[in-house]
Amino acid sequence: MYIPPSNAEQRPEVMLDFIAAHPFGALVTASAQGLFATHLPMVVDRARGPHGTLTGHVARANPHHRHTGMAEEALVIFQGPDAYITPSWYPAKAEHGKVVPTWNYVAVHVRGTLRFIDDAEFLRQQLHALTTQHENGREHPWAVHDAPADFVEQQMRAIVGVEIEITRLEGKWKMSQNRSDADIDGVVRGLGESSDTADRAVAGIVQARRPARG
Repeated sequence: MYIPPSNAEQRPEVMLDFIAAHPFGALVTASAQGLFATHLPMVVDRARGPHGTLTGHVARANPHHRHTGMAEEALVIFQGPDAYITPSWYPAKAEHGKVVPTWNYVAVHVRGTLRFIDDAEFLRQQLHALTTQHENGREHPWAVHDAPADFVEQQMRAIVGVEIEITRLEGKWKMSQNRSDADIDGVVRGLGESSDTADRAVAGIVQARRPARG
């Protein structure tokens, strides 16, 4: 991923926090059949491996687990809020007109060693971790044991586990850091006035990520 220095995030804990908050990733691998991608929710375990470990599962009918060998390198892409940025928000437009549209976004790329795991105990633990993560905070959280045991076993036979030991994290927060303070103020104001919740979320990130001027 191309990351200009002004957009780079180097702190592993910040990138892992982002993955936990935006867990729906795109798993990409190369094989003799070419590139293959699967979109899936993942759970990050920070205590396993030097940089953490991702777990998830794919449908057994998905050929991804047959196209990829054991211990292959994989790329997982996680994305967060993004927004179109119009030059009309820049005071620089009125000053000299030398401005163009752009797109603000957050992306974290994870590289790691991929294993597909066909093991009932691994799958059971992964399903519990995944549902607990997303059911926590609900008034009536659903749990795996709420479903009949034979039904759960049947469903588990239709999936294959995914485990990726993280070897490298790359983070990019492209949030108008290259613009002047006045232009950043315009972006924050413009996005903040939008009715789109993603735009308003990006406004908050732009404000939080604005460069400290000496």
